[in-house]
Amino acid sequence: MNALRRSLSEMRKYPSAMIGITITLLLIGLAIYTIITIPYDEAVRLWRGGEGVWDTSPRLAQPIWVNWFSDSKKPETIVVSAEEGEGATKEYVTTASGKTDVKMTFTFDVTADEFPQEVLVYFNSEFTDKEPFASLSLDTPDGRTIRVGDLALRSNETYRMSQDEALTRRLGGQQAHIGLFADPESPDPENPQILKGTYILNISVLLFEEGDATARFVSFGTVSGWAGTDHLRRDLMLPLMWGAPIALVFGLLASGGVSLLTMTIAAIGGWYGGVVDGIIQRITEVNLTLPFLSILIMLGTFYSKSIWVMLGATIVLSIFGASIKTYRAIFMQTRESTYIEAAKAYGASDSRIIFRYLIPRIIPLLIPGLVIGVPAYVFLEASLAVLGLGDPVLPTWGKIINDAWVNGALYNDQYYWILEPAVLLMGTGLSFAMLGYSLDRIFNPRLRGL
Repeated sequence: MNALRRSLSEMRKYPSAMIGITITLLLIGLAIYTIITIPYDEAVRLWRGGEGVWDTSPRLAQPIWVNWFSDSKKPETIVVSAEEGEGATKEYVTTASGKTDVKMTFTFDVTADEFPQEVLVYFNSEFTDKEPFASLSLDTPDGRTIRVGDLALRSNETYRMSQDEALTRRLGGQQAHIGLFADPESPDPENPQILKGTYILNISVLLFEEGDATARFVSFGTVSGWAGTDHLRRDLMLPLMWGAPIALVFGLLASGGVSLLTMTIAAIGGWYGGVVDGIIQRITEVNLTLPFLSILIMLGTFYSKSIWVMLGATIVLSIFGASIKTYRAIFMQTRESTYIEAAKAYGASDSRIIFRYLIPRIIPLLIPGLVIGVPAYVFLEASLAVLGLGDPVLPTWGKIINDAWVNGALYNDQYYWILEPAVLLMGTGLSFAMLGYSLDRIFNPRLRGL
């Protein structure tokens, strides 16, 4: 143990090792923070989406930091709710006929240089038989009042202004997200400029019977969050964060499990020799000829895409790998050592010799290989997801890349969709590779001093 501690203390001499440790610790910290702040069940619920989960999130929005590098400020999403009260007012007025008129106003500022992506209003109403009737108008910064639309309300109604053909005609053929915010003094009517300032959306809901109504106004921007959104309006920060614990768990369990089992099997074969060693070597040679990735693809296609099934299959198919012959050669030399002969002389059992004397002898050689092997399994999990064989339940880096590729992200200038998970994958691989090769130089006598 003292020799192990001395070897690990030498890591300070290698800048690559310190960089690798720093990045690895950051990834581990991110993984722990993610699991604490976004529990597994909540992450799965958000990733699956569904009604009401991402209803205020824009579709295919770039990250907000693109505004830092752009001369033109892109709009962010504006949400004003009558229930929350900020930027909104709600009052009940009794009409001459005794009916209730629910009047709501939504005040919001437009400061961007580009038009929003979409504009809509979510309505929730309570009634027994007669549907409430809503009327909408918009007051612009230059003093105009634009009649938006009129509609009968169901219990849950979504009014998409851009899909209102009557409103489009009143706006001169322009869709609502452009015509409502266009400056009438624009020099080129075909390419209007946005009119900045404070807007007020007025909504009047007439109730024909006892009940209530509320609304929420949403102006979808073209930038959202620190990671942007995908084609299903999901915030990409969720899979980017949850991809860290999944990648680390898969990589560490696969690499650790394969390394320990391979070393144990090699030790058993090297110690017993004969028929036992022969069987192990024949299994290894057969396994080396099997198409590893093809078997995983077949397993994911015909049986299960669960990450745990893939992890188990990866470990089983990797146990009898090329490293088993390397370990065997070391154990064949070690078994002839004098301390092994001494252990046999005082009656040590075979299991005691294997697990107390043979295996601990090569643990320093195991550690670098274990660390270096982690990126290979992290990339394997991502590769399976990119091929469409990733766990459909879990949000992972590979799943992001797969969704981006299927939806033509590169052809639509949505580079962030692919670059963000790719950078995290490369950073993970680089950190473990730098750390592993530094450990190899420390523990391998032949490489010391290079």
